[in-house]
Amino acid sequence: MPITKIHDEFHTLDLATGWEVPPGYPEGIKQKILSGALDEENKSGSRTRLLKFDAGVFTTKPFVHEYWEEVFLVTGDLTVGNDENGEGGESFSPFTYAVRPPGAFHGPFKSDKGCMLLEIHYFDPA
Repeated sequence: MPITKIHDEFHTLDLATGWEVPPGYPEGIKQKILSGALDEENKSGSRTRLLKFDAGVFTTKPFVHEYWEEVFLVTGDLTVGNDENGEGGESFSPFTYAVRPPGAFHGPFKSDKGCMLLEIHYFDPA
């Protein structure tokens, strides 16, 4: 049975609680699931989440996954393409957007001052 999102009208988000480190991410990066879920094994579902980076946090390897990803930088700074020491890459400011198809390598990422991203992940319907 496919994983679906629920009807959820406008409400204030509690940004102080409900954050967790996603599997495989460093401690200073946390997610808050807003809606839905992904079943990566069965390649179904969709998820909307906030992802926040603490200041100075970076990843060291590119990411690749089998679902579509849309990313909107809401606040802060995000650098894409840094090396394993957190150096280099291209810096982006708020209100920038990316969409990536399944199998696209992206990152590594860092944030000098911290940031918050809105992300939507989904599988194409079969």
